[in-house]
Amino acid sequence: MRLTFLNNKYTQSRGMTLVETVVVLALFSILSIAIMTVISSFYRYNAYTIAQAYQVDSARKGIELLVRDLREMTYSDNGAFPLVNRATSSVEFYSDIDRDNSVELVRYEIVDQTLFKYIYESSGIPAVYASEPSRTETISEYVHNDLEGVIMFTYYNNQGVELSGTGVSEVRHIDVAMVVNVDPIREPGKYHLRSSASLRNLKEYDI
Repeated sequence: MRLTFLNNKYTQSRGMTLVETVVVLALFSILSIAIMTVISSFYRYNAYTIAQAYQVDSARKGIELLVRDLREMTYSDNGAFPLVNRATSSVEFYSDIDRDNSVELVRYEIVDQTLFKYIYESSGIPAVYASEPSRTETISEYVHNDLEGVIMFTYYNNQGVELSGTGVSEVRHIDVAMVVNVDPIREPGKYHLRSSASLRNLKEYDI
């Protein structure tokens, strides 16, 4: 009886056999493959939604930056009027965007469904602005205002009346609208983002 007891104890304390190890590894491999397949399927079927959400968030941050720059537009370092050019898909103005007490010339423009920000620095006395941008920033991609027939920039005077033409002296308020869609053919569809800017530094010149 004592010998049998020792044999049982020895049997219970021994390690895994080769067969048991192979079975465990096989089960682990099957489980790993299953998990990776589920993750891969999730990203494959949700890639559009994830990409769309990313672009919408990027556009939201971009439009906040644009509106902030518009609100702070001011007279240039050489005394030129704050708003330089206005159009439905672009706007050009002076603003101290980096808060360094030197006013930059800034242009926002949609080019091939991408909203760009061009920044021009000044130099010399009197100040002269460079003909080429010192840097260019990509603000938002997949901008489909043209496909949707949505105007990016709409301009108003101090009475809230929408302005026609290309004149800049009466502009006191700018509405901004952006349509973002990674793939116009698929759903969920386009996202509309809207904001507005009152030109703070021009209020004192209103009559």
